[in-house]
Amino acid sequence: MTDRVIAAIGMARYLPSESVETLTLDLGDYHPSAHGGLQLELSIEDGKVYDCTARIGLMHRSTEKLFEARDYRQIMMLANRHDWLSAVSSEIGVALAVEHATGITPPERATWSRMLLAEAGRIGAIALFAAAGGAPDALALRERWASWQEVATGGRVHPMINRIGGLEHPIPHVAFQEILTICDAADSESGKWIQHFESRTELHGLAVLTTQDARDFSCSGAVGQGSGVDWDIRRDDPYLNYEQIQEEWAKPVRANGDALARHLSLLGQIPLSTNIIRRCVQELAGLDAESFSVVLPKTLRAPEGLVHVRTQNPLGIAGWLLVSDGATMPVRLKARTPSFAHLQAMQRALVGTPIELLSVAVGSFFFVTGDADR
Repeated sequence: MTDRVIAAIGMARYLPSESVETLTLDLGDYHPSAHGGLQLELSIEDGKVYDCTARIGLMHRSTEKLFEARDYRQIMMLANRHDWLSAVSSEIGVALAVEHATGITPPERATWSRMLLAEAGRIGAIALFAAAGGAPDALALRERWASWQEVATGGRVHPMINRIGGLEHPIPHVAFQEILTICDAADSESGKWIQHFESRTELHGLAVLTTQDARDFSCSGAVGQGSGVDWDIRRDDPYLNYEQIQEEWAKPVRANGDALARHLSLLGQIPLSTNIIRRCVQELAGLDAESFSVVLPKTLRAPEGLVHVRTQNPLGIAGWLLVSDGATMPVRLKARTPSFAHLQAMQRALVGTPIELLSVAVGSFFFVTGDADR
């Protein structure tokens, strides 16, 4: 017999449902979507998921439409708010799209600083997911990163340091030594985190996402790499100064496609990020005398045209499609976000998952509800 159930995540548990049984999924206090809103419409047979449909949109804030009603300076404020784990990277993506459209070239100091901030943000995001999975001391490292970001940018959650043409202000010198210390701690702790997830037997073989499904749904980041998809924009379509970085980009790629593989792929990104951060600090040490931003005209307009930019955000690849007509506001700014793709693929991978392991399986797909709903 097939039973229909609504699995509610975050604030979705408060939505009334008179005709269908509702159960609450607990992703853990530290999961970035624990306070969001998502429903999963499930068909259950013999205690396992037979079919799954994700109901997104409960947090829809019309970000893409708001882009069309703000000028190019103002849209930076909106860029960092839909995915609260990728704030800096989203700011960078929008800034690059506008800079490509207008022909603006930021100074090298701003470019290396953006890379440092993006990779530091990646470590902070990984630490939060690791904490949600119970990894020891992961939350403490996340807190150290958040305090560092506040010193470096002025914002603990919403940094708002990127501007069209560069940065709002340079990264303070005091932040460089601290981020190197955080890198050393992340490298040291990641080994313990790997052991922690490998010891969780329920993750082995859970919610397998095949390589073909991962490709079909355009999964990226740890979700794609955990299923064998070797795709990293920093290597395959470099932006900022990533073409100058020589790394073993395929190191996080795994073949099994299960919940464990996704967690291991996520943690496998730490040594890549820490090495890039050390290179950025080294490069910035010789750029103190250089400007951190260009002077913009009083009225910033993007000529008529179309620009597409991709960035490797903490959750995966984000795409930004900018359509401009010569005015001070974009005609269209379309965001392609990794969380949306991950939720689509999750619907397929959850089939066969025991209902008692559903929370664990869902939590391994590394999504932020705001990133999917925008």
